[in-house]
Amino acid sequence: MNNDKVSLKDPELLRELSSLTIPQCEQLCREIRKKIIETVCRNGGHLSSNLGAVELTVALHRVFRSPADKFVWDVGHQVYTHKLLTGRYDDFSTLRKENGISGFCRPEESEHDAFISGHSSTSISAALGLAEAMRLSGDRHHAIAIIGDGAFTGGLAYEGLNNAGKSNDNLIIILNHNDMSISKNVGAFAKYLTSIRGNTAYLDAKKRIENILCKTPVVGEPIKNFITASKSALKSVLYHSTMFEDMGFVYLGPIDGHNIAELEEAFRAAKKLRRPVFVHVNTVKGKGFRPAEINPGAFHALPSSGYDRSNPNNEVTDSFSEVFGAKLCSLADKDDSICAVTAAMKYGTGLQHFAAKYGNRFYDVGIAEQHAVTFSAGLAKGGKLPVFAVYSSFLQRSYDQLMHDAAIDNTHIVLGIDRAGFVGEDGETHQGLYDVPMLLTVPNTTVYSPSTYKELEMCLERALYRTDGIAAVRYPKGTEHEDTFAEDTDSFLLTRNGSRKLAVSYGRIVHDLYGIDGCDVLKLVKIYPVEKEILSACMDYDEIYFFEEGSRSGGIGEKLLSLLYAEGYRGKYVITAVDGFVKQASAARCLEKYGLDPEGMRKIMALSEGMNVET
Repeated sequence: MNNDKVSLKDPELLRELSSLTIPQCEQLCREIRKKIIETVCRNGGHLSSNLGAVELTVALHRVFRSPADKFVWDVGHQVYTHKLLTGRYDDFSTLRKENGISGFCRPEESEHDAFISGHSSTSISAALGLAEAMRLSGDRHHAIAIIGDGAFTGGLAYEGLNNAGKSNDNLIIILNHNDMSISKNVGAFAKYLTSIRGNTAYLDAKKRIENILCKTPVVGEPIKNFITASKSALKSVLYHSTMFEDMGFVYLGPIDGHNIAELEEAFRAAKKLRRPVFVHVNTVKGKGFRPAEINPGAFHALPSSGYDRSNPNNEVTDSFSEVFGAKLCSLADKDDSICAVTAAMKYGTGLQHFAAKYGNRFYDVGIAEQHAVTFSAGLAKGGKLPVFAVYSSFLQRSYDQLMHDAAIDNTHIVLGIDRAGFVGEDGETHQGLYDVPMLLTVPNTTVYSPSTYKELEMCLERALYRTDGIAAVRYPKGTEHEDTFAEDTDSFLLTRNGSRKLAVSYGRIVHDLYGIDGCDVLKLVKIYPVEKEILSACMDYDEIYFFEEGSRSGGIGEKLLSLLYAEGYRGKYVITAVDGFVKQASAARCLEKYGLDPEGMRKIMALSEGMNVET
């Protein structure tokens, strides 16, 4: 490698990284930021979080040796530098594209990705498991969890922390602290971190005490070892113990997360200790891209279309999410019992308007979907009308609470399920394909799936005021269909053309069925429970084709089939839906791959042999 010029393109970069000078590392960081900005502004993806973790990642790879040392990145919003350093520079232009590299960690993509990521607060538990497995195998390498302070609003992080501190493993937890998850962090833990974020006096005092004791002949070293190993009041007086030390960790920090020399010093110290260590690192989210530094929440992620300079604040104004948020505000104008709840997704779910207008009834609980559901149930029991807005893939984390804290007592809460269906470039961890099968197993639950903005407004109002128990309103990412061929409804609509074939669907794809000749169309909006009139209408047809932008297993298509069989239906019944996990590609391409685009549905109805229910 050239001693003066460092190249991100160098295939030997990872191996030679530790031999670089600090100025060379700083040059490398500038090159990395440039590459990330130009790629994300073109492809879309997570911007602010990745820009904030550049120096941190470079320092980690200089001190530790991946893949022998296991890096576990929480969520994976900050792994672009890691990808660039671990042999994926040539493929980086394919980031989040079909057949390209993922925007998150994927072990199948690289041996340097130790654990799959996509949802929050998992890194400590996963890293502890890896560290324990290495200890049992006699492997003295380290497992390193890199977790943002936003992920510490999720309960799983504390479950991992509670068990990790009492272990004897080579485990290092690095807290990347930037006061942000996607929205501004909330809660007592965020306040606690803020109180020690700038408290470098803690670490300085600790170093001074240790230096004095180490220089004291005969007794200094034994005294130092006694104090640091004890749980005594003396330790608390001298070191002002943090909660992390109280839980069994050695605490190092806070460290300047953009000072490579400081980072390396802390990481080397942590590596030598060979016990659980907690390293607190302060970073600036969006560093190096001025718009993202000013407004890191808005630039947390860019759309697949990339950065539009005519929209400098990266604002979305035409979407199901925005319509949902606006309608909820208009209803709250007339009803002060309506409360809005989100799990660190105020902007993503369109609730920023509600938060600004009705702050006393708006609750951002952090990345804590389980708590959000049970908290909503508590609000409902107190006479309020709670609406929990959440992405489909994140709702999965709260299944137990939906079942045992809401449905079991027929408690009335409303779920605004955003990003239902294919979400595209974020890939398999974010596809909204499994909320319907999950909710169909929860008693006292009603599910609506509107296909237009108007239907979304109608369904939200019906969910609040004319539905008992859990009322879920699910809607896709993006805008409504350009052409709407049928009137809006909050129930179902059968359009007859005199055919013996019936096409059935719900959500955004249903409108494409109206362009297919030779079939009647059944649009479902209240998709569950299935109304008796729907069963009666279906019995009139020789062939039924059900198209579902969701999981085949346990979906509405299968549910309708079982109900029709019980009614005596014995005609042809064909389900077109999704099996398994779906990797990243545009939503349009995903629909095409699964036969759910207009041409695919037309071909299936024309060519399918289907199945007879009687067989």
